[in-house]
Amino acid sequence: MGHSEDPIMAETSNFNVPLKTTHFNQTWTDHLWRDGYRVQQNALTGHWRLIDADSYRRAWGSKQQCVDSLNQKCPKTAQATAKHHVILLHGLMRTCGSMQALETQLSENEFPHTIRFSYASTRGSIGDHAAALRELLEDLPSGDTFSFVGHSMGNIVVRHLIGDLQADGDPKQILSRCESMVMLGPPNQGAMIAQRLAPTKVFGWVTGQGGMELGANWKQLAPKLAVPPFPFHIIAGDVTTPVANPLVDGVGDFVVGIEEAKLDGAKSFTTVPVLHSFLMDNADVMEKTIQLLKHEASPSID
Repeated sequence: MGHSEDPIMAETSNFNVPLKTTHFNQTWTDHLWRDGYRVQQNALTGHWRLIDADSYRRAWGSKQQCVDSLNQKCPKTAQATAKHHVILLHGLMRTCGSMQALETQLSENEFPHTIRFSYASTRGSIGDHAAALRELLEDLPSGDTFSFVGHSMGNIVVRHLIGDLQADGDPKQILSRCESMVMLGPPNQGAMIAQRLAPTKVFGWVTGQGGMELGANWKQLAPKLAVPPFPFHIIAGDVTTPVANPLVDGVGDFVVGIEEAKLDGAKSFTTVPVLHSFLMDNADVMEKTIQLLKHEASPSID
């Protein structure tokens, strides 16, 4: 599909210089995704932009201006076959750039359609991020299907999304189109490290509302989280060393404890000797993730 790269947009839009942007920015949240184009909102300023698959800014201003530009450059068209998208979600204080290595491995192993969902993890609530993810999924073609791979807090965003869809009746039938999920280092029972650091005040200032929800405010968040009603697997780090993190109870990956990662209903629970921050980049973890996704995949979806 050919796309216009004209930096001058519609008459009602702002003049735009197609500046190169970066994925290594924690202030932008995706709301729409289409063939690599993303409509994003800045969590600090509130303004919107449209970036293309090569991360060049193609529009900016209001949400409607960016949506209009998206429709101009990449109009919705009927597709011959439904696509299966693997949605990759980074963790707290990370960016979608942290999931790039896994995306590359997926594309080389029969999963060509991936979306690295970007969200401002240290700004706004987990519910806010779930709402943005919902908007993105609901805008995709109605025949497309999904799998999820989350790292750390990214898994909690998906669980919140599922809870929201179940509560609202799921009008776009997203849940029936979800095939599987692989959770990497998920704080499914909250994170003791976040709870113990909360009194320092610095933790809340650095990690924002989302970080506090994983710790001190977990009891308020937990009822909003659902267990995936589709097959899901958990891969947790188990770094057993003489030097343990005193902020984490029991064995774990130095951030999330083994017991904190567990969630009833998982089809499998695998431990690996990998630190929390490197789970999504570890070769063995990536291979295991791909195997699990292939095991659950529908053969009829591109």
